[in-house]
Amino acid sequence: MAGARASIRYAKAVLGIAKTDNSAEAVNSDMTLIAKTIADSKDLSDMLESPVIKSSVKKSALLEIFKSTTPLTVKLFDTLIENRRLPLLEEVATKYKQLFEQLSGTEIAIVTTAVPLTSDLEVKILAKLKELTGKTVEVKNVIDEDIIGGFILRVGDLQYDDSVADKLNKIKQEFSLN
Repeated sequence: MAGARASIRYAKAVLGIAKTDNSAEAVNSDMTLIAKTIADSKDLSDMLESPVIKSSVKKSALLEIFKSTTPLTVKLFDTLIENRRLPLLEEVATKYKQLFEQLSGTEIAIVTTAVPLTSDLEVKILAKLKELTGKTVEVKNVIDEDIIGGFILRVGDLQYDDSVADKLNKIKQEFSLN
């Protein structure tokens, strides 16, 4: 829990400085790359969390992996190393992306389906979400065969569950109450 709060604080601080420097979009590109790279590489994640590996080695590795990052991102590396918070780097990057999207008025809609969305359906969902939220919306499709059919839509803190699995669970509950 403390790590989550710290991640948000670091992300807010970096975003504040980036807005002042007019580099928020460039830093967002860095953070997107960092979050994806760490999430995709167990070795990198393990290295960042290892108490055995020296901070100087970790910094060298980060600078080598993320060569074209902004000076502000390099300062973030330094700050996290100095405060012994480098294992939070992936979470800080993810929180930064979320804060940047909120700032730019973009919402992320997570649509969970049993099969991949077709492009036609994605266009219809985008149009409806833009109409409902009044914001630019980006759709992320998550495939979960356990929902059987239908969809689960999450936008911000709202969720609409129209999955077959949810309907079956409701029917099951009705029968168990009687």
